[in-house]
Amino acid sequence: MRKLRILCLHGYRGSAEALRRQMRSLTMGLESSVDFIHVDAPSLAGGDFGWWHAVRLSVPGSSGPGVGQRRMHYEGWDKTRDWLVSLFEQQGPFDGVFGFSQGAALTSLLVGLRAPDGKTTRERPFSFDFAMMVGGFVSNDPSHSRLYEARDSFDLPSLHIIGRSDYVVPSKDSHRLASQFVRPLVLDHDGGHVVASTPEIRTQVTAFLAEMARRPSLKIAR
Repeated sequence: MRKLRILCLHGYRGSAEALRRQMRSLTMGLESSVDFIHVDAPSLAGGDFGWWHAVRLSVPGSSGPGVGQRRMHYEGWDKTRDWLVSLFEQQGPFDGVFGFSQGAALTSLLVGLRAPDGKTTRERPFSFDFAMMVGGFVSNDPSHSRLYEARDSFDLPSLHIIGRSDYVVPSKDSHRLASQFVRPLVLDHDGGHVVASTPEIRTQVTAFLAEMARRPSLKIAR
């Protein structure tokens, strides 16, 4: 089996190092089969945080990660998208993308911009084979609705870890995100807004990744 390369995207007030710590219990023992590549959002270099700030145009000064169904505008999205296009060109290819919280919402947007045949274009600049999301939510920026309509892009293996006691991103929002995918593997747990690593979840995540390593990749062999 080939060794997988997975890009890992942190949450709203997180960082690459914070997500590395959050994932440690889940990924322990997978080092020989998976490279987890953690990156900081480009905003961190300028002293800010997050992949974007969701703002309500009618309420100046309000911002947040973008959870919920109230329509918001994602300030910083264009910068994040362009930065990730460059990252894929310079540090890719990646077999999969893992996202936590706002990073999981971002992962779903990358799926909507994914070239399902592996042949990237300006309109679909990303190529990867699977997605993993923890505590994610659907973007509520109206400009992103068309991305979720790209059903061929969402026809890929996806894994969703959802906490029944998550009060940061309610489980119903994470289940709504999972329903955007053609064949989602949903792993519920009793905890909150965490990267859960119960024995049951670890077993299923390990099996999922082993299956991804056995599948032929759309990308040119490295």
